Amino acid sequence: MSKTHPFSIYLLKEGFDAANSLKAGHGLKDSFDADNIPEGASIFILDSIPKEPWWKNYFGVKGNLKQTIKGAILFLNVKERHFAITFGHTHHHLKDECYEYDFGLRVTLNSLDPDKLKSTDTLEPEKAKRQRIQSPVDSDLTYFDFDRDSSIIKTLTGKVKNEYKNIFKHATGASSLRIGLSVEPDKLNELCQNTLDIYNKEDFKAAFPDIQNIIPIKDPEIIKQLDFLLIQAFKNNSIDLVLTIPEIVNYQDSLSITFTGVGQSLMYEDVYISYYRDYLLSHEYKADDFSIDILKSHQLNICNDDGSTKEKFSIYKSLLYDTSLDSCCYHFCEGNWYQIEKSYIDKLKRYLDPYFENTNLIDFNHNSERAYNNAIASNDSKYICLDCTNISPVGQRQVEPCDLYKVEDGIAIYSHVKLSTRSASLSHLFNQGVNSIELIKVEDSTKEKMINLVKENLNGNSAKDYIKSIEDDISKVIYIIITHKDENNKSDNLPLFSRISLMRSIKSLKLMSVKAAVCFVKDLSPKKDGRKKERSKKEQANA
Repeated sequence: MSKTHPFSIYLLKEGFDAANSLKAGHGLKDSFDADNIPEGASIFILDSIPKEPWWKNYFGVKGNLKQTIKGAILFLNVKERHFAITFGHTHHHLKDECYEYDFGLRVTLNSLDPDKLKSTDTLEPEKAKRQRIQSPVDSDLTYFDFDRDSSIIKTLTGKVKNEYKNIFKHATGASSLRIGLSVEPDKLNELCQNTLDIYNKEDFKAAFPDIQNIIPIKDPEIIKQLDFLLIQAFKNNSIDLVLTIPEIVNYQDSLSITFTGVGQSLMYEDVYISYYRDYLLSHEYKADDFSIDILKSHQLNICNDDGSTKEKFSIYKSLLYDTSLDSCCYHFCEGNWYQIEKSYIDKLKRYLDPYFENTNLIDFNHNSERAYNNAIASNDSKYICLDCTNISPVGQRQVEPCDLYKVEDGIAIYSHVKLSTRSASLSHLFNQGVNSIELIKVEDSTKEKMINLVKENLNGNSAKDYIKSIEDDISKVIYIIITHKDENNKSDNLPLFSRISLMRSIKSLKLMSVKAAVCFVKDLSPKKDGRKKERSKKEQANA
């Protein structure tokens, strides 16, 4: 039996072949003589000039030490489709738009035995968290802590089903299919045909249900079409296009927002896409001239009150948008596009909408969340304002129990308030509700701190009632979201990844026997005009 060799196989898109799949100036040579090239195939060789390694002179090593990089790309024609098989570090010479980005992963999902997985590479888009988990023994997907509701499979490795063992025994899939084989060159066409047959199947839907609810889009041609829809939404003032801060910030600090890209910007107290439009109009910027490159070059800046910049993000990365293309649903978040399974979106809505309740809380027309929380507690004696308090165990960072606390029908109700429906803020809100109630339930010191907070704010029999619900662990967490949006839209008001985060949080609360609800409060606060940046002392001195 011949020796096993590694193969990385790419399926080219229709219309691409050896003649148009390589980048300009690729430097690969096709003039080599080769005796065992499959019929109809062509091979391009990477034969770089030998160079001395950088560390030779760094350490003063004597002698003739040179290194070189060798590689190859083999192009095959298989029943009207073309494949590229790469050897060495040559895949980056392929045009980004020439190959099918789901080929390797889909062949892997269709061919792997779901009980014989070895490794997973996953991504949580909400947190931009990447993780690789490996198993020393054959395992199913549950071993790898894969959350179908919030994670994306980027790469999967394992043993194949018995029916495919005569083709290959192990597979790793991403954009390419990576397999180890002892196959002769004249059998490569047959191998590619077999992988194409597997690619066209949908067995993965039974073997790995819900594994592709969310798919990151890497194909530049699809991204180009989606970016065009994004630009059209901006030009048409679409209400579905939202500007947000792509990271969690501490709004208890005094912060302002400015923009850069076309000149001086006013300072704003909040983040709205209308402010960015005002900024562009103030510099006579025409919507017809707008492009993705401009969105990427213009910036949203988080500033101190004096106008000094603390953090900055491109406008492109700061946009949220949902759209559809060719009957598929897409979500744009933090500069990346994701395809979302329509049935999964429907599932989220069915699960979440029953948790949305009406509230009797007053409308929001205040300067801050803290002012609103204090107003609630001042006007309604049932509430205790616990905004900015701390119940964390010794040595841990601050944990706020809730913003507003009350007891109703013997149930301890922990209300968490958040202004706006922006993705990063809401995900933080939902996690905070879970973390605080979990600490109260499992940490005696935390529960004692919560009881002491109640005692400090209430006296007499009412304090006893409020404490008894804490001691009895009868609880409910309510998420109160202040928004301009129509409350009748329920979960549709939330960005996609916030919906996913909310579902995960509600499930966690249910495991702790904690009830959950979400309420919308109408935001009646007027849009605030921008103000000019105050000149620094140095600028004043130079004036």
